[in-house]
Amino acid sequence: MERASVDHLAHERNKAQFDVEAMKIVWAGSKHAFDVSNRMARLVANDPVFSKDDRHLLGRKELFKEAMRKAAHGWRRINELRLSDEEASRFRSFIDEPSFIDAHWEMFVTTIKGQGNEEQKQKWLPLAYKLQIIGCYAQTELGHGSNVRGLETTATFDPRSDEFVINSPTLTSTKWWPGGLGKASTHAIVFARLKLGTQDHGVHGFIVQLRSLDDHVPLPGITIGDIGMKFGNGGYNAMDNGFLRFDDVRVPRNHMLMGLSQVTREGKVLESNVPRQLAYGAMVYVRKFIVSEASTALSRAVCIATRYSAIRRQFGSHDGGPETQVIDYKTQQSRLFPLLASAYAFRFVGEWLKLLYTDLTRRIQSNDFSTLPEAHACTAGLKSLTTSVTAGAIDECRKLCGGHGYLCSSGLPQLFAAYVPACTYEGENNVMLLQVAKFLVKIVSQLGSEKRCVGTTAYMERVEHLMHCSCEVREAEDWLKPYVAMEVFEARSMRMLVACAQKISKMPSQEEGFSELSSDLAEAATAHCQLIVVSKFIEKLREDIPGEGVKDQLEVLCNICILSLIHKHKGDFLSTRSITPKQASLGNDQLRHLYTQVRPNAIALVDAFNHTDHYLGSVLGRYDGNVYPKLYDEAWKDPLNDSVVPDGYTEYLRPMLKQQLHNAKL
Repeated sequence: MERASVDHLAHERNKAQFDVEAMKIVWAGSKHAFDVSNRMARLVANDPVFSKDDRHLLGRKELFKEAMRKAAHGWRRINELRLSDEEASRFRSFIDEPSFIDAHWEMFVTTIKGQGNEEQKQKWLPLAYKLQIIGCYAQTELGHGSNVRGLETTATFDPRSDEFVINSPTLTSTKWWPGGLGKASTHAIVFARLKLGTQDHGVHGFIVQLRSLDDHVPLPGITIGDIGMKFGNGGYNAMDNGFLRFDDVRVPRNHMLMGLSQVTREGKVLESNVPRQLAYGAMVYVRKFIVSEASTALSRAVCIATRYSAIRRQFGSHDGGPETQVIDYKTQQSRLFPLLASAYAFRFVGEWLKLLYTDLTRRIQSNDFSTLPEAHACTAGLKSLTTSVTAGAIDECRKLCGGHGYLCSSGLPQLFAAYVPACTYEGENNVMLLQVAKFLVKIVSQLGSEKRCVGTTAYMERVEHLMHCSCEVREAEDWLKPYVAMEVFEARSMRMLVACAQKISKMPSQEEGFSELSSDLAEAATAHCQLIVVSKFIEKLREDIPGEGVKDQLEVLCNICILSLIHKHKGDFLSTRSITPKQASLGNDQLRHLYTQVRPNAIALVDAFNHTDHYLGSVLGRYDGNVYPKLYDEAWKDPLNDSVVPDGYTEYLRPMLKQQLHNAKL
């Protein structure tokens, strides 16, 4: 038996052609961010309470109880260690357990901060910060998710008592899916239709107490529970996604979130001068967060697949020599290395979104809402793009690990089951793309007017050039010129958007045009979002990046990201005449060469993610590469191996084996 202390990947790490420690800082974003993440990751990894061993073997009740235990222990440790907000957030993320506590911090607290008035913030935030109340975000209903305007829950103002009366008038108005709602939350931000007399004033948010703070029993008029088991054993099943119905539930008037609009004692609605889009500011914030998390989830899957691909050997042996490492096969590289490049690309576009959101917040505080539409489009579109790619990539990494990737001990089924909801929550991905498309088509329709294109749409100012320019690639190496690749992506996006806009203009109505061309519009929006990802990677390379060989490796990854996208979406680039078939072929030639440049550095590039073995939760992705003995050990942990002879043998197997079954008489 091999010793666990042996580093089976040491020879791979010795091949690295760059400063791995410097790359870790680039991945983290800064030396400070690296230090915080590194310390928090190891605090969690070294705490036995946060062990993830055997999680996939637990039943639903045990999973939720474990989530409660870890959340409570985590809260105690955060207070004992006096962690800052930044440290506490990273600490919770490394616990790696989907939990009600996520919805509390990311949705409930964020919404009150963004939509409450000062009085409400002073009342509710101290309680939420101390976890004296636990909150959730109750927006989605049984019959409506992405269509927020279609929500059916009502909040009718009663001027006699100065209260809102909240009701669920139909079965489809049942709140459905909110994380933390099923069993843990004491309060919810409930989105309901504001009704004053017979007038409907649209959807607003209300803070509603759901359960007693004494014994946690649902309050009168509240019907509440968990919606049931979700996809995958483990995965998101530690989260108590819930359902909620209201029967004449009364809340005080000042429980309506009044940062954006309010109802007076006399029953009049006073709207602020803030755009109504800010009512969904929490969702914009969360989508920005989701983009950052996509790079993390993708990096975990890629780390597992890359390390295992270097350990696994199959075929290719001659004269009794060792078999070929799977990572040396071009078929493996062509599937794996673009995902590695995408993990870095998503990391950098996530960093940029944080800056965009910070700038947006600063502008809003100065009553400047000019960048709000673009911020909404960017977060919606990049949320859709990155989560779709990441969900597919996690499953691709499972396939890249062969049969062993299907084992729960590989960590990949668990990661996939926990991640795929991101494609749907906070905006279904196709719906998000159509929202982006509407924003972009509007920009196209204004070209030639005095309104300027700025930010991520600035390239549209060059519409005449982009509609007629030709790709400058003459030989394979030309693809390594950043300005060449940028113009190709800009031309494709511009031409797809203009084509959509022209077709819509010929339709009987714009609404009918959007409906008929929805698939084309979604593809055009995807092209625009891919352009953003590529441009932010290129911008990253213009920074002063310290560390020997680090920038060189990032340039290789950036070019792989660019050329693999062109290869995957070759039909779009060819049909828009952004490139020629010959140029596409040259791109593939260059891509194969780039894979050979990544190969010696592959293990070091995933080491730069700095994931602990605890966080990866994978036998296949272990840092030391000691895979096979650990797989064997894990097999013995399964409950089926508790006994040599299985339960049920006497009743079922023995009669079959002894031929003691009797034929039925007709």
